[in-house]
Amino acid sequence: MPEKNKRPDWTEYFMDITRLVARRSTCIRRQVGAIVVKDKRILATGYNGVPTGLAHCEDTGCIREQNNIPSGQRHELCRGLHAEQNTIIQAAFHGISISGATLYCTTLPCSICLKMLINAGITAIIYEQGYPDELTESLLNETDLTLTKVK
Repeated sequence: MPEKNKRPDWTEYFMDITRLVARRSTCIRRQVGAIVVKDKRILATGYNGVPTGLAHCEDTGCIREQNNIPSGQRHELCRGLHAEQNTIIQAAFHGISISGATLYCTTLPCSICLKMLINAGITAIIYEQGYPDELTESLLNETDLTLTKVK
């Protein structure tokens, strides 16, 4: 008798979707995807890239790369928005509260995104890869956010 397909648990399921969202990114340095989930329902999705209607970095070039700015530093010197920022914006644009929800993200949020997520009421973050931002670690130590790293 053939073995049944292994049904993914909820974390695997939502992380698979998060990885798919990341594939929409137009960033030439790092593709990041994020989704906000509450009660096993996706409330918003986001990937990193420039604001709607602006030329993509793959067309204009990357300011950060041109100036040799390391990952995790000088976030303001970028044409794009982070995936986490885009989830918050998408939820706000559609009038959806994300308070009490979980963020699934391919990368640990930077300190700027983390501050926004805290104020938006996100209660848990599930992520795959780290991100070199020391302030993120410091801020996380002061919150009661549940943080989970998955493979």
